[in-house]
Amino acid sequence: MAESGAQLFARLEARRCLKDVEPRLFPADGGPDHGEVVELYGTEGTGKTELLYHLLCRCVLPAASGGLEVDVVFVDTDYSLDMLRLVSILDSRLNAARSTGSPSAGSDEAVLRSCLSRLLVVHCSSSSQLLLTLHFLETSLSSRPGLALLLIDSISAFYWQDRCEGGPSVAKQEEKLSKCAELLGRLLRDYRITVFATCHAIRRNYSGPSSSSFPSSSSSSCSSSSSSDSDRPYLCRSWQRLVTHRLLCSRQEVAPGEGGKEQRRRQVFTVHCTSSSSSTSSSSKTKAYRSSSFCVTDGGVEFI
Repeated sequence: MAESGAQLFARLEARRCLKDVEPRLFPADGGPDHGEVVELYGTEGTGKTELLYHLLCRCVLPAASGGLEVDVVFVDTDYSLDMLRLVSILDSRLNAARSTGSPSAGSDEAVLRSCLSRLLVVHCSSSSQLLLTLHFLETSLSSRPGLALLLIDSISAFYWQDRCEGGPSVAKQEEKLSKCAELLGRLLRDYRITVFATCHAIRRNYSGPSSSSFPSSSSSSCSSSSSSDSDRPYLCRSWQRLVTHRLLCSRQEVAPGEGGKEQRRRQVFTVHCTSSSSSTSSSSKTKAYRSSSFCVTDGGVEFI
């Protein structure tokens, strides 16, 4: 059935903006807007996936429980999505809302099912499957104006696989991810969704001509300001151009004797956010920063 321009505009306008998805992560009024990409970057065990669960629950929970009531697509490339963990966090949030006297914020099975009905999970085992997933995602975006968030865990899952298949050619190594980024850019522009994607840090402690096998438009400019070599971006330029917010995740090590007993028992994670926004009068970009800390509890992420 044909769709008029007015119908298309009305459908796109209905898509929820997620600037307020988690104010404690982003600079003031600096949360992700329509068509923006947030990269959660860090080594293994720095809380990236737990942050995704936190954001996912915030989106699918009902408004009575402090949620946004929007549909979410979770693309699991690492096959690490723990549905039992996710359900446990949802149930904990519903119980907390009910305990504060929020009406209709019960944790009964019907409400939980309603939350899960807003979630679509897709598993991918290669860059080619990820590309096909993004192609098919357009159908869901066209028919579901409530679908506002795309989560990818992780965008770098096939980096080494693609490098191996691409041989010595950097262009071949990056070809599939570049196509994914270009298609994703079109979906962002046409359907005004918001994307959160995790990216695993890798260590590159060598220099010289061989370092060109890690092409990056911003690697050289970032090397002087990054806290370590593994903080530098390494994915293809097409992806880097999409990223508007970068959350650098790390884990705090509590030395023996420091902090209270509870602090030593709980692992503390830190997130450093860098948000870029283009100036309307020029092509220059202004940056804003924010740091926050959290710990992971049975009920999910808890900010400190």
